[in-house]
Amino acid sequence: MTTGDQRFFQALDQALGKHAEKQQIIAEYRSHIYEMQQEEGRELDYQEIVQQLGTPEAIAAIWKEAATVTPKKMQLLFVVLNILLFLVGITLTIVYNVYQFEWMEVVWKWLTALPSIIIIVYIGFWGLLGYEIGKQFGSGGLKILRRTFTYAIIPNLILMYLIIFKWIPHEWFQPLLNGPFIVVCIFLTILLYPISWMGYRWGRKTSV
Repeated sequence: MTTGDQRFFQALDQALGKHAEKQQIIAEYRSHIYEMQQEEGRELDYQEIVQQLGTPEAIAAIWKEAATVTPKKMQLLFVVLNILLFLVGITLTIVYNVYQFEWMEVVWKWLTALPSIIIIVYIGFWGLLGYEIGKQFGSGGLKILRRTFTYAIIPNLILMYLIIFKWIPHEWFQPLLNGPFIVVCIFLTILLYPISWMGYRWGRKTSV
């Protein structure tokens, strides 16, 4: 390490205090400084490092604030959000097919006419899940992502099972629920974890 590196990490170590993830945070910043120096083709001094990454005190403040967001809270947030999305969808479906309100007819036609928009929004939800975990927990967030994804995907798998085996009347979802749309949904379900993982990687980078 150079004198600039040493000064930066000594200050960061002191600023982090007894943070539970101190070693992981320092290791992550070591890798980022190494990448910066490789890009520049030379060693960076303390001021150059601070200009690009922020002061050790500012970095420590961000991580201490992030520590108040516990993994369980993050998991609960996204699991609940995914369940709410399903509940909203179920409610709209029941209202449309059972009560047949005029305003619901308009809403239903609008929704079923825009399946691609629904898919994009839902993909965005899973990308956001990974992004927020990466941003809040950095390199230590991958296990949290896996657990959160596992819990949050359960409603998707249950609904897919019910649809494939026709426990849910297909006519309730017409014209949305056709063969190609079901195939697309199955394919996208397989891609949800990679999408979340890419969001995680992006969020991890922005946390630095």
